[in-house]
Amino acid sequence: MRGLSRSSLATVEERFNAVAAAADLGRLAEDLHAVAVLLDREHGLRRNLTDPGADAARKVEVVRALLGGKISDAALETVAAAAEARWSRSPDLPDALERLSVGASAAEAESRGVIDDVEDELFRFGRIVEANPELRHALSDRAAPAEAKRALLAELLGTRVAPSSLRLIEQLVLQPRGRSLERGLESYIGLVAEQRQQLVAVVRSAVPLSDAQRRRLADWLRTTYGRVVHLNTEVDPRVIGGFSVRLGDELIDTTIAGRIEEVRRRLAG
Repeated sequence: MRGLSRSSLATVEERFNAVAAAADLGRLAEDLHAVAVLLDREHGLRRNLTDPGADAARKVEVVRALLGGKISDAALETVAAAAEARWSRSPDLPDALERLSVGASAAEAESRGVIDDVEDELFRFGRIVEANPELRHALSDRAAPAEAKRALLAELLGTRVAPSSLRLIEQLVLQPRGRSLERGLESYIGLVAEQRQQLVAVVRSAVPLSDAQRRRLADWLRTTYGRVVHLNTEVDPRVIGGFSVRLGDELIDTTIAGRIEEVRRRLAG
């Protein structure tokens, strides 16, 4: 988000945090995501609510008239605050609401002591999808009924994952908002990590890292980046030796495969 939208998001987050403290976080997450999807679909409504020349009080009236009684009070107050704010681009409004929706699910997981599980479950599910083209197609097929996708997720995940994880995955499968499932999961993992003020690193190695190796790597990354770093680890035989760490756009590559590729690039140049 650009400067104006970023500032507005911070203001809306303050209202969100105030109402979320006493709210049903699961319901709040579902309602905010539903409104984000509504604004994706209803372009005219979204333009009206983000029109910088429109009266802010009038926009709040529209929100309350349209959504009052249809979503929770906490969600309504959050959406009203978002409509009152100013946004650099029209799509930034539904993007902000989706971001807050994920925040509500993350807060729910944190209150239940399972936020670590949610990060891991989203990551693992993304890798399962990546490794199974048929599953990816079944979940991404726009022609497939929503109930069929929901039933498939229930069969695959059911009670095996935290309720917050299942909700977030269902949101991405049923309303991807123009993203691939893998990209959506990656985005959500980052947002869940933000709830804990953590960074997320994807670590690939040829063999599983020991607990001691994980601790040393996590300590080194925390010292390097000044923040706690959550490690999502993958075993990849193609690595050959060593390990690689991807943290956002940064890649730390100590693998033999990486060194071979670097030599190839230099020879080609």
